Amino acid sequence: MHVHVLGICGTFMGGIAALAREAGHEVTGSDLNVYPPMSTQLESLGIRLTEGWDPAQLEPRPDVVIVGNALSRGNPAVEAVLNRGLPYTSGPAWLASHVLQDRWVLAVAGTHGKTTTTSILAWILEHAGLAPGFLVGGVPGNFPVSARLGATPFFVVEADEYDTAFFDKRAKFVHYRPRTAILNNLEYDHADIYPDLASIRRMFHQLVRTVPGEGRLVVNGADPELARALELGAWTPIERFGRAQPAEWQVRGLVADWSAFEVWHRGQRQGEVRWDLIGAHNAENALAAIVAARHAGVPVGAALAALPAFRNARRRLELRGVVAGVSVYDDFAHHPTAIAATLAALRGRVGAARILAVLEPRSATMKLGVHRDTLGASLDGADRVFLYAPPDLGWDVAAAARPLAARASVHGSVDALAAAVLAAARPGDHVLVMSNGGFGGLHGKLLAGLEGGGG
Repeated sequence: MHVHVLGICGTFMGGIAALAREAGHEVTGSDLNVYPPMSTQLESLGIRLTEGWDPAQLEPRPDVVIVGNALSRGNPAVEAVLNRGLPYTSGPAWLASHVLQDRWVLAVAGTHGKTTTTSILAWILEHAGLAPGFLVGGVPGNFPVSARLGATPFFVVEADEYDTAFFDKRAKFVHYRPRTAILNNLEYDHADIYPDLASIRRMFHQLVRTVPGEGRLVVNGADPELARALELGAWTPIERFGRAQPAEWQVRGLVADWSAFEVWHRGQRQGEVRWDLIGAHNAENALAAIVAARHAGVPVGAALAALPAFRNARRRLELRGVVAGVSVYDDFAHHPTAIAATLAALRGRVGAARILAVLEPRSATMKLGVHRDTLGASLDGADRVFLYAPPDLGWDVAAAARPLAARASVHGSVDALAAAVLAAARPGDHVLVMSNGGFGGLHGKLLAGLEGGGG
């Protein structure tokens, strides 16, 4: 079968393409920007790539076109698919029909922590010898690929609540029908898709409706919105996790940065973990994965033994370099809750050292100004704050930063922002760059500037 993927260079769609190729299909694809590392990964698999949306890419006629959710009506390739009557589907629907049928699906959902928790869960199963299939919405540290079919019934999938495609506005995760589902947290996000928190809550409940009675829901016991979603009905046994009662599964930190923690179940200590990750939120991510893996047959002790060798996905508090005594980190945080959690984790690690937080408000929700009233408070854990305000943002970043007073500055270009950070940085500082995009190559600019004596 010839499968053509529109929007192939996104992490999810690239994973779909890799799975299709591994399954023996001829795979081609296109995207607006085709560049490494995704382009080289796909080409190494024998996948031919086209840059742009020229309808000529649909010749010879593919057997099916998989359409990414970044494409909409008016796109030349999409219009050609419709006008020519080509068979088409979405990435999640193709995954459900061609990969997930007859598999034990373990799905990881939540506003925050999906990629990390999915990676942890896949690694625990791998370490236990179960050779799972997986699809991770990032670049996992323990695997050379972001997706694979696997050799056993188990398949771990990052279950995104974002919409499926222009012709299917349901969340991606409603397609997956998991036997084991992690519900990490639930907050308002994706304001370009969901009008309010209640609409996201209802969509999460759609996921709950698909989990069989003999399955398992692994739920953050401290999240009030998840509790409200479950009040709409639950037909599956629930195991709750968190840092405190009434959750039956708990993590207890052993050190300030949470790089060591204990796992408890119903008041009984199960063991401890010492690993490379930091932050209470990551300890909770690990706990959720431990509980889900246990449902799949992995003993708690075996799961704990896997974690010291876990390597987190790229762009999760990733240290990009240390130059002139200044540490530069890259993090995907773009929601106030994630921003605050990342800063707290780094503070636990560096103590009284200065943290310089640098943020690009790039997500669709940020661009719409939904988080402007909570943004300042989320950055309170930093000693200095540098905010990027692109000309087309549409809301007043300086007003949002007002609670931070003189600690914060706003800059209209990436170059100006880089210059300001370099002027402020001094040996011993930790520069935390947060964005869900490339941020105009800021990390490289900062490291090069420090190398040249700009700090």
